[in-house]
Order: sequence, then C-alpha cells, then structure tokens
Amino acid sequence: MPELPEVETTRRGLAPHLEGHSVRSARVRQRQLRWPVEVDFEKHIAGARILRLERRAKYLLVHTDRGCAIWHLGMSGSLRLVDADVPVQKHDHIDWLLDSGLILRYHDPRRFGALLWTTEDPVAHDLLNHLGPEPLSDEFDGDYLFAASRRRKQSVKTFVMDGRIVVGVGNIYASESLFLAGIRPDREAGSISQARYRRLAEAIKTVLARSIEQGGTTLRDFVGGDGKPGYFALRLNVYGRAGKPCRTCGRPVRDLVLGQRSTFFCSRCQR
Repeated sequence: MPELPEVETTRRGLAPHLEGHSVRSARVRQRQLRWPVEVDFEKHIAGARILRLERRAKYLLVHTDRGCAIWHLGMSGSLRLVDADVPVQKHDHIDWLLDSGLILRYHDPRRFGALLWTTEDPVAHDLLNHLGPEPLSDEFDGDYLFAASRRRKQSVKTFVMDGRIVVGVGNIYASESLFLAGIRPDREAGSISQARYRRLAEAIKTVLARSIEQGGTTLRDFVGGDGKPGYFALRLNVYGRAGKPCRTCGRPVRDLVLGQRSTFFCSRCQR
C-alpha cells in the first residue's frame, strides 16, 4: 500500500502541474471504487480552478474554488500526468482534462482507492476528523508519544501505526523507525521510557523525511506523480530482510506477526 512518503511524493510531483490550472472536464469510467464516485462528480469538478494540493495522512486533498476532492490511492492506485493522446489502459478509471492539455489519470487495478467530493472543510470529513498529528509536524514529538502511551498494553509497533495516535507511520516505516531507535517492536507501549520515545519520534521523522527525499519506497504497484518509482527500498535495514544479516551487527534479522502485519527486527540491536 502506498504510505505517507509515497503520497507526499505524488503531491510534490503533481502540484506544479495542477495548482493554478482549471479542470476542463472529467470522465469517470469506473465508479465502483472503495466508495462509489458520486454521479454528479463530473459536474462538480468541470470548470473548477485548482487552488492547491495538500496531504493529510495518506489522503491527497485537491482544493478548488468550488470544493475539495479527497483522493486515496488505496492498495494499488496511482496518479500521473499524461498527454491527451496517451491511450487509456485497463484499470485507468478516472481522467481530469486540464486547461494545459494534460490529463490527470487515476489507475487502480484493485479498486480499493477512493475519490470523494466535499464543499465543507475536508479536515472535518468523517474520514479525517479522528486522525492524530502529522509525524513531521512540531505537534508530534517524544513527549507526546510518552503521554499517549501510558497504560497501553499493545505493542509499541501497533501503537505508532494507529492513525489516531499519529498518521502515516505504516508497516515499513514503523519497522525501520523502531530499528533506528533501538526498540523491539513487541515491547508494550506503556513500558517504554520518555527518553526512548524521544529517540523513536526523532527516528520516525528521520526515516519518513529520508524516504520522501528519495521518492518513496519502491512498491510493486506504486508510481509517483512524475511517473518514476521511488528508490528508498534499496536502503531498508530490516523490513523484508528476515534471515539476512543485520546491517549493524550481523545477527540474522528476525520476523514475527504483530497486529496481523509482518514485523522485522534485530534481536541484538533492538531492546
């Protein structure tokens, strides 16, 4: 699934080509996504001027002078800009024709993504109003994590992956951040000290920022807004490396399942 860095990479790739431009028309070929695209969507967006692109968690918010389109890439979705004469491929479900002549095209083989429309503040939308702080914001730090974790029996990995605690720390980045902070992923969240949570918060910021800089993790189905895949997967320390030597100490990386998700760690480097 595209995670926060992949969505942020998409936003940065698309923003210069969308902001300030108008949508001449839209075509929805497949409405049955995770939630059906409303039947009047094309009328809402046609003629709208795009003001700015923002990201909230894994949602891409396209603000226009008429309302806001809320886009989620789901498990396998991607947004890219193509010339108007590029043939439509299977699973190309939605096109926005821009006044520049380019088309913003949404591709989603699994159809777990979503495109919603609202004329209200999108942050107040039911999908967004319960979310925790952004991990790269000043609001998120180790003191916040420490306070939120008190009396929590769940593992620290599932704790930081909870979008109500902090958004966008998906499976890959949780494993990598816990390795960088030297914390075992199966430790009880409530048992970890304030000092160690400060290290973890900094590790989360470091891992996510590094991934965004390098274009997002190379995942099988993800393609960034500029049409290029990310390269961060080449630098993963533990994720997907079970049985391979730890890059720091050489002991084989171990794996286990937490919250129904594969989890990778080094039993020597992480305590």
